[in-house]
Amino acid sequence: MLSNPRPRVLCVDDDEDSRMMLITLLRQALIEAKAVGTATQALSLMQTERFDLYLLDGWLPDLDGFELCRRMRAFDPHTPILFFSGAAYEADKERGIEAGANAYVVKPDVDGLVGSITQLVSEAESVTAKVIPFRPKMSFSSPFTLEPAAA
Repeated sequence: MLSNPRPRVLCVDDDEDSRMMLITLLRQALIEAKAVGTATQALSLMQTERFDLYLLDGWLPDLDGFELCRRMRAFDPHTPILFFSGAAYEADKERGIEAGANAYVVKPDVDGLVGSITQLVSEAESVTAKVIPFRPKMSFSSPFTLEPAAA
């Protein structure tokens, strides 16, 4: 179970209908989503807001999704990046992973998308969670006793 019940996702897709569909579907899955249509908007937004995952399309008008992924990864090496693209070729999947993405889901696999987001966010939280080891309290033996003093 995620410690943050509503992870924040930045969706980057050039198609307005796809952006609206993604926001709607993700909100139904209790995932907070914000969507932009260009790589420039995404790079700007990721510098001012914190997200738990970046969701990218492979085709963008100003920069392809693979180059955007490389730039995002250079700026933020820890936040998961997931491609959700209609490009179903194995070469596209490999390019996405080589660019720094954690996973690649082919459109329109919405169940796979939601499952991947949940898994990647959960894994990222467990990696970044601080584990404080249990240390028993130190006990000191007191030179004083509660026994009455001898008279």
